[in-house]
Amino acid sequence: MSAPERIPPRSLTPHELLAEGELTVRGQIREASNAVLYCTVEYEGVSAACVYKPVAGERPLWDFPDGTLAQREVAAYELSEAMGWGLVPPTVLRDGPYGQGMCQLWIEASETGEASEDSEAGEDTGDAGEGAGQDRLLALVEGDEPGPGWKAVGYADVGENRTALLVHADDERLRRLAVLDAVINNGDRKGGHLLPAADGRLYAIDHGVTFNADDKLRTLLWGWAGEPLTEEALAALRRLSADLAEDRPLAVRLAELITPAEIEALRGRVAELLRTGRHREPSGQWPAIPWPPV
Repeated sequence: MSAPERIPPRSLTPHELLAEGELTVRGQIREASNAVLYCTVEYEGVSAACVYKPVAGERPLWDFPDGTLAQREVAAYELSEAMGWGLVPPTVLRDGPYGQGMCQLWIEASETGEASEDSEAGEDTGDAGEGAGQDRLLALVEGDEPGPGWKAVGYADVGENRTALLVHADDERLRRLAVLDAVINNGDRKGGHLLPAADGRLYAIDHGVTFNADDKLRTLLWGWAGEPLTEEALAALRRLSADLAEDRPLAVRLAELITPAEIEALRGRVAELLRTGRHREPSGQWPAIPWPPV
C-alpha cells in the first residue's frame, strides 16, 4: 500500500493574510494624528504584524470627504502595484475590532529616513560617499549646495535664528516615489513616512491625504523637479494610463475607493506627466513642503 500523497501547505500572500486573518489589537501608536493601532493578524497558522486604522478614528479634514482616508490608503497601494514598484506595503480595506478600516503590513525600518544635521551631505567636504543614499535619505546641511549624491529641497528653520539646507539622497527608490506621489497627488510626504527596510527596499506609508481632485502635492522630494523622467518611469506611466481606462480592472477597483472626479483628475495627472516627460514642479498655489517636514 503506497503512502498517501502529502499536500504541501498553501502559501498565503500578504494580501490574503491581511484580508482574511483574525485581527488582534496589541497597542496604539500615539504619535499619529488619527487612530493608528498596532495589531497582529493570523490566518491558517500564519501571522504577521500590521497597522489598523479604523475609519471611526479618522479626524475630519476640510478638503477631504469624511470617512475616506482609509480608502485612499488602499488606492495608493493599488497604484503602487500597478506601476510595478511595490513602494507601498500590502494594504487592504476590511472590518476590524473598531469597524471598517485600513489594514497594512507592518514594515520594520532599518533607518528612520528623517532629516538630521550632517556636514557630509554639504559642499564643505565635497563628497557624501557612494553609499550615502542607502544609509540616510534626508539631511540638513550647512552651505548653499548639496554634496555629490544629494539633491537640494530648500531651506529650513533649525532654531536660534539659523537655517540649513534640506537635502535628500539622489536615490532611484526615492525618485520612483517622487513620481508615485505626483500621480496620487500626495499632500503629505514627510521624512517619517519613508521606511528603508533591511533588505534594501524602500517603503512609504501614510497615504490618507491623496487623490484630491485639486492640486495638493506637498513633498520633501522636490530634488528632481523639472528634470526629465527616467525611461523606467515613462514606461510605468504608459502602462498605468492604459490600466486607468474605463472598465479596466484597476479603474473598476478605484471606483470603489475614490470619487469619479478624483479618478478623472488622476488620469489627467498621468497624461500631463507623459506629455511633459518631466518631474513635477511646485505649482506655487499650495505649500510645496509639508509642515512639520519629518
